[in-house]
Amino acid sequence: MRLTHQALAFIPVRGSGADETTGDLLMAVARTLRRRFATALESYDVTPAQSRALHVITEHGATRPSEIADRLRIAPRSATEVIDALEDRGLVTRGPDPTDRRATRVAATDEGLRLSRLLGEARRAESERHLARLTADDRAELERILRRLLEDGGS
Repeated sequence: MRLTHQALAFIPVRGSGADETTGDLLMAVARTLRRRFATALESYDVTPAQSRALHVITEHGATRPSEIADRLRIAPRSATEVIDALEDRGLVTRGPDPTDRRATRVAATDEGLRLSRLLGEARRAESERHLARLTADDRAELERILRRLLEDGGS
């Protein structure tokens, strides 16, 4: 199933209460943030997958489609569809890979760079709105805990 904003609307945000684990709660917060991000992206007519791909391209420079697929953890065919949509909108261009004439690289256009900055700002603003109910100390502690969980690839 393709995970769209509409599909996200049917995923429950909270479990049944007493039987919720810390992992359940963490996933519920992540789903809530994903919904908020998807809603924020709608005004830019960009899907979450397109936004993430554009971020990878602008963050890492000209990138092979296979690298984009790997970084997004999606199938190469899905990455091709996302890149095609970004290219159709003039946000990226495909060009030859200077180290392998059989391969191509995808690079952001000036408009793609501009939109990527706007999308990043929109995501940060949604995160800030969602986390605003926490005190500065709570946010610092949450960040510390999350970074610790992500150390060494989360293993």
